[in-house]
Amino acid sequence: MNRSTVVLVHGAFADATSTWNTIAGVLIQRGHPVVAVANPLRGLHHDAEYLRAVLATIPGPITLVGHSYGGAVITEAATGVDQVSALVYIAAFAPDEGESAGQLDEKFGGRAQQISQARPLPGPAPLHGPPHIELSIVAAHYRDAFAPDTDPETAAVLAATQRPLALAAMLEPAGPPAWKTLPSYFAISTRDQMIPTDGQRNMAERMDAITIDLDAGHASPLSHPHPIADLISTASAA
Repeated sequence: MNRSTVVLVHGAFADATSTWNTIAGVLIQRGHPVVAVANPLRGLHHDAEYLRAVLATIPGPITLVGHSYGGAVITEAATGVDQVSALVYIAAFAPDEGESAGQLDEKFGGRAQQISQARPLPGPAPLHGPPHIELSIVAAHYRDAFAPDTDPETAAVLAATQRPLALAAMLEPAGPPAWKTLPSYFAISTRDQMIPTDGQRNMAERMDAITIDLDAGHASPLSHPHPIADLISTASAA
């Protein structure tokens, strides 16, 4: 039997390296094939199509993992992809059909709207749709809101190297969710300010996910890599 390939999808205001390096190392040591995807962060449907193209190149079973906004991307991208066998959400959005990450952010009281700054995107603005801008976290708020478990020097580097998110990614409504047909797992951060804990529990409960609680802020892959790797290994073996 083929060993499940773990595909890791980062979220907004981060990148694949900063989010997944330690977890990828643990999983590789355990014998898991690992692919850490560079999420484009340009729009939910665009990002999901990009991820689907990556998944099409991977044979055998896939355990698909998403952190933060990456959860919305895996939710849409895995629908109808037969080789995906399980979904793992890490302090993530898990929208139902018709929901957007922005709607969930507002519903659950996340801080993204209060601590982000906008800048225009190059090129002509679309005739229809959201404003042609991208968002990043104001550096002074990065540590307290996004990565409170890191030291100030690490947080400063993360803030300086964060990848912005196009506003379209927050506003586009999701399609049919893969969690309605696939086994799902959820690592809930109990001190999260970006996607508050009650919101994570709400999403985990409606998908009937197997959950673990982490005493962590939003950037739990940095502060709790080993229990997250354990949850991914559990999902891969199910």
